Amino acid sequence: MSLLGSLLGGGQGDAGGASSLVSVAGQLIQQAGGVQGLASTLQQHGLGETVQSWIGSGANQAISGDQLNQVLQKTGLDSVVNDAAGKLGVDPSQLVGQLAQVLPHAVDHLTPDGQAPSGGGGFDLSMLGGLAERLLAARSA
Repeated sequence: MSLLGSLLGGGQGDAGGASSLVSVAGQLIQQAGGVQGLASTLQQHGLGETVQSWIGSGANQAISGDQLNQVLQKTGLDSVVNDAAGKLGVDPSQLVGQLAQVLPHAVDHLTPDGQAPSGGGGFDLSMLGGLAERLLAARSA
C-alpha cells in the first residue's frame, strides 16, 4: 500500500489518516503565511503558474515532490514536514511526495471563489474541514 493509501486509509480508520495528511498541508500553508504567502513563495521559485491553477477555477496543475521539496528547503518550510514526518513515523521525502498530491486540493478548497484570501493572519486549520472526506470519496470512486 502506498504512503498516501496508508495515510488516507490507514489502520486508524479512513478519516484519521486523511485528516493527518490534510493537517500537515494546513500547517504548511499556515507557516507560509496563508494561501497568499504560499502562492507568493511558490511564485518566487518559478511555480507561479502552477499555484495560480490551484487558486483559479480551472484544473489544478500538478507539482512534483521534488519541486515542492526544493521550495521547502530553500524557504525553511521543510521543518514543518520534518516535524510531521517524525510524529507520523514516515520518511520526510515520502511525506513531501504525498503533500505534493494533497496541497493542490487544499489550496483549491481554501479558494472556492478563485481568489486567494488576502492576509495570512486569519488562516485557521479548521478551514480545511471536509477536505479529508472529499479526498477519500475521490480515492474510492
